[in-house]
Amino acid sequence: MKDWIEKINAKIDELLEQKWMKTLRISGSVTWNLFLLFLVFALVGTVFVGSVGAGYFASLVKEEPLRSNKELREHIFNYEETSEIYFANDIYIGKLRTDLDRRETSLSAVAPDVINAVLATEDEYFREHNGIVPKAVIRGLLQDVTNSATQTGGSTLTQQLIKNQVLTNEVSYERKAKEILLAMRLEHFMTKEEILEAYLNIIPYGRNASGRNIAGIETAANGIFGVNAKDLTLPQAAYIAGIPQAPYAYTPFTNTGVLKSEEALKPGIDRMKTVLYRMKEAGYIDGAQYKEALKYDITADFRSPEVAPEDRYPWLTYELENRAKEIIAEKLAKEDGVDPERLKSEKKLNEKYTILADRDVRSKGYRIYSTINKDMYDAMQQAADNFKYYGHTYTGKGKDPVTGEEIDIQMPVQVGSILIENNTGRILSFLGGRDFKTTELNHATQAFRPNGSTMKPLLVYAPAVEYGVIGAGSPLVDVKFSIGSWSPNNYITSDERGLIPAREALADSQNLSALRLYNDIINRRPAEYLAKMGFTKLQPEDYTNLSTGIGALEVGTTVEENTNAFATFANGGQFIDSYMIEKIEDLDGNIIYQHEVEPVQVFSPETSYIVTDMMRDVLTKGTGTTARNTLKFSSDFAAKTGTSQEYKDVWFVGYNPNVSLGVWMGYDKQRSLYAFNNTYLQPSVRINKLWGTLMNAMYDVDPKLIDAPTNFKAPKNVVTASFCGISGLAPSAACSNAGLVRSDLFNAKVFLPSQPDDSLASSSVVTIKGKTYNAHPNTPSEFVKSGGAGINQAFIKRMLGRLGGNPGSLLPKNSSLSNSSVSAVDFPADGSPPATVTAAINGNTLSWSGSSTDVVGYRIYNVTNGGNTLVNSVLEATQSMSVASGQAYVIVAVDITGLTSAKSNVVSTGGSESEPDPEENQEQTPTPPTNGNEGSGNENGSNNSNGSGNNGNGSDPNNGNGNGSSDGSNNGNGNESNGSNNGNGSNGENNGGATPPPENPSQ
Repeated sequence: MKDWIEKINAKIDELLEQKWMKTLRISGSVTWNLFLLFLVFALVGTVFVGSVGAGYFASLVKEEPLRSNKELREHIFNYEETSEIYFANDIYIGKLRTDLDRRETSLSAVAPDVINAVLATEDEYFREHNGIVPKAVIRGLLQDVTNSATQTGGSTLTQQLIKNQVLTNEVSYERKAKEILLAMRLEHFMTKEEILEAYLNIIPYGRNASGRNIAGIETAANGIFGVNAKDLTLPQAAYIAGIPQAPYAYTPFTNTGVLKSEEALKPGIDRMKTVLYRMKEAGYIDGAQYKEALKYDITADFRSPEVAPEDRYPWLTYELENRAKEIIAEKLAKEDGVDPERLKSEKKLNEKYTILADRDVRSKGYRIYSTINKDMYDAMQQAADNFKYYGHTYTGKGKDPVTGEEIDIQMPVQVGSILIENNTGRILSFLGGRDFKTTELNHATQAFRPNGSTMKPLLVYAPAVEYGVIGAGSPLVDVKFSIGSWSPNNYITSDERGLIPAREALADSQNLSALRLYNDIINRRPAEYLAKMGFTKLQPEDYTNLSTGIGALEVGTTVEENTNAFATFANGGQFIDSYMIEKIEDLDGNIIYQHEVEPVQVFSPETSYIVTDMMRDVLTKGTGTTARNTLKFSSDFAAKTGTSQEYKDVWFVGYNPNVSLGVWMGYDKQRSLYAFNNTYLQPSVRINKLWGTLMNAMYDVDPKLIDAPTNFKAPKNVVTASFCGISGLAPSAACSNAGLVRSDLFNAKVFLPSQPDDSLASSSVVTIKGKTYNAHPNTPSEFVKSGGAGINQAFIKRMLGRLGGNPGSLLPKNSSLSNSSVSAVDFPADGSPPATVTAAINGNTLSWSGSSTDVVGYRIYNVTNGGNTLVNSVLEATQSMSVASGQAYVIVAVDITGLTSAKSNVVSTGGSESEPDPEENQEQTPTPPTNGNEGSGNENGSNNSNGSGNNGNGSDPNNGNGNGSSDGSNNGNGNESNGSNNGNGSNGENNGGATPPPENPSQ
């Protein structure tokens, strides 16, 4: 071995001695030195470039604050999640309106195929990297610098999370540098599972089947395929995982929720195939699974177009959204130490918290649970849609909201209705209008209108009973009066019922009696009761205007407010505020709001029962009989109708011990409903029928609730007591002898008729034009009813009060308290003989024209063959009689003082007529006695208003300026009655003309 090594060394020495070897040795040395020099320069250059790059990177992120673990996690998990709304009993309605639908889920509730598809497609090194993949970053940088047509992207899931939740989508090196820095930092604070779960909850996935933008894997799974994320199949998972690269190109739905065409679906399906290939290459699926998934028809799984809740239940969705914002606004204000009551009066403060509440309601994923019964709500809408008697739809002009061009718009009769559970205040159902596309205004909760005669029990009768001014049957004065140019009427303009029981006045919705009663109590400010019962738009004038008593509110009230107030009577006088949202939960299921019932005692239980009993008559014999006849079931209902000036609004509110239902109809642009009555029925009949129809629909859904099994029970202090029907005082012998004693309900705690009646004195009476008067000393006996009673003058002044009126109208013939042997007043005779009448004969029927206003009767004479025989004396109301054949007759009118007219023309059953001989057979006109009593005239000047025998001194009434009314004709400003219109707003349930409607002539 040694020899061998020596030989090799010798050989090498020999080679080194060669000349060419010397040259090679010099070249190699130079090359080596150059290599070393280049290496040094390369190392120095790399360090320099790296230093410059590091410096540049540092300059890009120098403004980025050093975010803490807590701060970063708050940003990452701050999902904008869509709030959801529910019917009662946790029945899902849908999501509230928002720009982006999202519902959070956990990683454990996501199918493994989804996770694998996302990792294979979006971040194959997710489990290994620390937030970034350097080669991907460099590749992306080079592609950007060289402006390469191929952009492969280099963002990891962590970087995408940072971009979406912490930074923005801005395209800049600064944003990218911050993204890299924060991604590496986030990897130190969160586990891979947390990062992946957050990513799956925030990434956008295009649109769902209702056309809404969606984000998050759970929302995508449900919105595209109608399944939960944990139930997605392999093809479905691959399809969804491919969408984020180009959400609106790959999503299968248009912005209207319509499925795209086959051609438009192809890019998304091709992307699904790419995802499946990458899953196979990454080893997540095998070849067989890959081939099977490629063959799968994914289009069969796309869900059908879905109607958004605001399209399916528009009024309900918007109403719940608005009420939720009010609740959250008050909650936020309270958290800031601001009294929520200030939001009602301070506009700017309200705007601030409303904006904040709107943001929270739309983005914090609240679950909003309503009180609305789904079956009742659906049934009410269907019943309303099928109702045929709303009225005429007019066509008007309007502007297209998009083009601004003038277009024809439909103006139908609108409707609002609401059903409230009395003892809780829960709104079970409501009717917002006819068609949401015509108008978005919720006519049940947002439309303020005058409430007509439905105001009477709330503002007039209940307070009067509460004050101890009347009982259920106390007499009221239904006599005309005028204040300036305002002359209110009842439904039929000529209707004056004189003294009338309170329950009859309410049942028949008489305006004159209600206004007079309100005048007696207005100085006590009974409108404060309305404020306690939730009337939110009361104005100062509403507390003082006399016309408010029949519904002439300055602004008006809503169907909800009006119905809610009536429920006070059903609750024994307790007002329980109506509500529609039961509770609100946050994302974690914590209850952040729970409604609490807070009753307010408004009226006593005694008052509530008495008024309820009075309103029972509305349905049995008053203005609500059509509604009662429409019902398919029997229950202890009380109700009130109402109509505003010129029939611009019609109302019906009824309740039993369990529920209250209110209904309103009218035009949005106010105009009379009184048209096309032959087709649609008279307006008050329409509203009667609609109330009955809706109540029947509610009964079909829940008969046990709607048909209350128990009746209203009278409290122990509600007693039945007797009184004189015309004074309301304790019965006197004269009242008893006249047959005028009545009995009805009283609240023994505040008022029983104990003061003796002082209204009557012995008298003989006559009847003129249906009204009873004291007989004159010279009144012929054949026209006098003896043994009667006359009303004394002090009583007349007390009853008519400061509003005055015709004393003769206190006991008209059509009054339920009239008695032919009772007189109200002396008649103011004119002292002149009556006018001559004109006679006529038809067959054996003799008739004649009327005479003067003070005539008490007529005498009929047989003048055959020059005779002058008295055949008959008849009362003033009679103007015809049967007579014998072949005879001649004349008629003489007789007035209250005994003065007679000249004889009429002669008529005979043989058909001949002739003028009477002025010198022949004339009755002698008696001379008026020097000491006779001519009557006291028309007493209407008293200022001692003492309504119904009680000591109310009234107040100066205001005729107001309201446009509401009650149930009748219109001669003033804002009233309601049951008849024709003769001016500018009188008395409510009117039909615009003197002719009574075909049904229910008294409303």
